[in-house]
Amino acid sequence: MTMLLTAQSSACTPEEPVGLGRAASFAVLGASTVTNTGETVITGDLGLSPGTSVTGFPPGTVVGGSIHVADTAAAHAQVDLTAAYNDAASRTPATTIGTELGGTTVKPGVYNSAAGTFGITGNLTLDAQGDPDAVFIFQAASTLITASSSAVILTGGARAANVIWQVGSSATLGTDSSLAGNVLALTSITVTTGVNVNGRVLARNGAVTLDTNAISRSTGALSINVPGRADLGSAAAGAANVSDRLGEITVSDTRG
Repeated sequence: MTMLLTAQSSACTPEEPVGLGRAASFAVLGASTVTNTGETVITGDLGLSPGTSVTGFPPGTVVGGSIHVADTAAAHAQVDLTAAYNDAASRTPATTIGTELGGTTVKPGVYNSAAGTFGITGNLTLDAQGDPDAVFIFQAASTLITASSSAVILTGGARAANVIWQVGSSATLGTDSSLAGNVLALTSITVTTGVNVNGRVLARNGAVTLDTNAISRSTGALSINVPGRADLGSAAAGAANVSDRLGEITVSDTRG
């Protein structure tokens, strides 16, 4: 009985988000090169370290951020990306599911596949079931490949900031597809023509290749919880002041 209760308690424990540290401000981060074709729009920082070749900006543009090439900010981001990657890869217990995620609805949790790969053809729905803090971690020992016009749909309060795609080799996002979440790839990331990413594409050791994309850094949320009422008691008519404390105000800021 004790063992059963312990297992049930563990299964109900919410998964903690994967902290990106100093990589959080980056929408795109590469290691060897960052190459762009076309009018890509990046919302957030663009970084490269230790490589020195960033090409295609312009015509690509960076909005709400800066380009960091082999500087301290990019180097620090790579250090924290490595820590985040290792954190995501080590999360347990992981539920083994099919390699093809298209046409499925997935609840919060940690997932891997027996083949070590994930693919998305059609739509993948991530359902947070009303919990805006719900975390989704997909551990791909090898590759992540999304098909043309595929999409990751967030529902039930799910937020892209809490979706992690940990990829043990390289990721390829298909033409005109839409991806939600942060791609943390050991090697390279290829973002083909017309892809929209609500999140980040962060490569530890290889290149990031872009082509007329929209990549918007996903952020957490600011929430402020204030007690709704206080008992002011009673006072005589004409009393100058009637006051009481509302109680503790809780502020949670996960915007990085």
